[in-house]
Amino acid sequence: MSQSNKIIIITAPSGAGKTSITRYLLGKYPERLAFSVSAATRNPRHYEKDGLDYYFIGLENFKQKIQHNEFVEWEMVYEGKYYGTLKSELERIWNAGKTPLLDIEVKGAIHIREQYPDSTLALFIEPPSVDELRRRLEERGTETVDSLLDRVNKASYEISFKHHFDRIIVNEKLDKACAEAETAVMAFLGLPISQPEPRPTQRSAP
Repeated sequence: MSQSNKIIIITAPSGAGKTSITRYLLGKYPERLAFSVSAATRNPRHYEKDGLDYYFIGLENFKQKIQHNEFVEWEMVYEGKYYGTLKSELERIWNAGKTPLLDIEVKGAIHIREQYPDSTLALFIEPPSVDELRRRLEERGTETVDSLLDRVNKASYEISFKHHFDRIIVNEKLDKACAEAETAVMAFLGLPISQPEPRPTQRSAP
């Protein structure tokens, strides 16, 4: 991996808003940024597509790729469920002349940043409070009592690592958090922030 190839990481506890911020950046700068598709051993959800949302691969295949050093980072996020970033995925994006944007777990983000400190921008998205995070997860309606508790406990643990990152963005209001992330990313890439096209003013009839 060349040090001239840059990497942007958005990381956060589950429910803090990193996916929304990632989508905002990708939507505004499609010619500059590309989503880095992670590999996962879990089964796809009904709305997910292989190669678009994740590369869904079997557990044995995933472990073989670990042995062959094909991941830039990987982690067993939940018991028996592995996630990781393939080196080939970063190469694919660089070869397309874009910067990979990674939406990944906190431990994986730390691991990449430690390996490539000079070519990585890592943003930590923090919820306003753990109570607010719990409320957001409850609103999703996708968690059981036990899984909600697991996620909240994991979030508290992950927030303790926030100072390992280049910038902490508190996501109290999503539009403000998106703007902060955009400013940091564009400065890192040495690019101006793109402004919306001005709308033509309509003249009133004489």
